[in-house]
Amino acid sequence: MSMSPVALVTGANQGIGLQIARDLVAHGLTVLVGSRDLARGEAAAAGLGPQAQAIQLDVTDPASIAAAAARIRRDFGRLDVLVNNAAISNTSMRPGQSVEDYAATVRPGTVSLDEMRAVWEVNVFGVLAVYQAMLPLLRLAPAARIVNVSSGVGSLTRNSDPAYAQRVNFGPVYPASKTALNALTVAMAIELEAEGIKVNAASPGFTRTNLNGYSGTQTVEEGAREAVRLALLGPDGPTGTFSHATLGPLPW
Repeated sequence: MSMSPVALVTGANQGIGLQIARDLVAHGLTVLVGSRDLARGEAAAAGLGPQAQAIQLDVTDPASIAAAAARIRRDFGRLDVLVNNAAISNTSMRPGQSVEDYAATVRPGTVSLDEMRAVWEVNVFGVLAVYQAMLPLLRLAPAARIVNVSSGVGSLTRNSDPAYAQRVNFGPVYPASKTALNALTVAMAIELEAEGIKVNAASPGFTRTNLNGYSGTQTVEEGAREAVRLALLGPDGPTGTFSHATLGPLPW
């Protein structure tokens, strides 16, 4: 059994998830690098040192989730931190296609329901499935923390403002999946507040990752910062919040 806190980061073999894992290792946590492809997870974990271990985890596969939970119970007996980071932005964007051009193909009136379902399966239902499987292990930890990696593009308040520059790209696929994730965050926080388990949503900001074809303006170090802060919250920290490292609290 690990004496150091144990964290699980989903989708941690690359991008922001990998940086979150790296930062949590630096803070002394034992980190499970969740990866759909175990070989890629093992390669990522090897670069983080002995406090990191790969764990096969496909958030859309119930058997994979159950096996990961069983391994964590067997090897560690609890889970102190869950970072729900795994996400996809689309399944049909063409190489070289701009975000704006793709957004025009997924308006509410024309969006493929298969495209919407595929993205929500990872970004919404996958998060809830992992949460349900890991909750018994989180309840065994003395001060568990859950961080849902969201996005500012999911803010209904921002997108309701005609002056918000990104509102033209708001649609039912990726942006609305993050709106739904924010709703899940509030629901989880309400469910767990009496138990002292804190649940918060972090917006990384527009970070250079595979999710956006490396077109972001922030580094992965900057993008990981808020999720790491929320993962390490002390007993006086908040629950049920949505925030960014430099912008602070964000509107839902």
